[in-house]
Amino acid sequence: MNINYRSLLPDESKLYRSIRLESLSEFPESFCANYHDALKIEKFRTENDIEQQSFERFVFGAFSEEELIGICVFVKNENNTGHIYQMYVKKEYQGKNIGSGLIHSIINEANKRFNGIEIFLEVTPQNSKAYHLYKKIGFEEVINEINPDNSITMKYIE
Repeated sequence: MNINYRSLLPDESKLYRSIRLESLSEFPESFCANYHDALKIEKFRTENDIEQQSFERFVFGAFSEEELIGICVFVKNENNTGHIYQMYVKKEYQGKNIGSGLIHSIINEANKRFNGIEIFLEVTPQNSKAYHLYKKIGFEEVINEINPDNSITMKYIE
């Protein structure tokens, strides 16, 4: 299987929307968003970011042939920090190291764009598959002062 990882192009914002809604429907416990609420949103902020090719907010996709099979969002914050959000790979493609490829692609792009950036992500405690993937890639738990009970905050340690 040949998987291509790249930044989504402006005309691919609808592909993003479709797979984002799928992620909320398939794994509601893994995201801090609700599928039915998301359906009511005419256009996601991330769709605008894709269409405008925002430098500080970008989305990478994993493509098998021409099909978008995974997404991962990066958002730069102040103080040279950034967060990875919305990591998702379609069910039938899970367990094939595609998620790892997406995370590595996002990390590489963030490091190219923002010298010395610190990269964080959050994972729900019940999402042990994602937690172990992030640990394997090089993320370590850090203290979560904002929502200590709702999620685990992790920082990428090179």
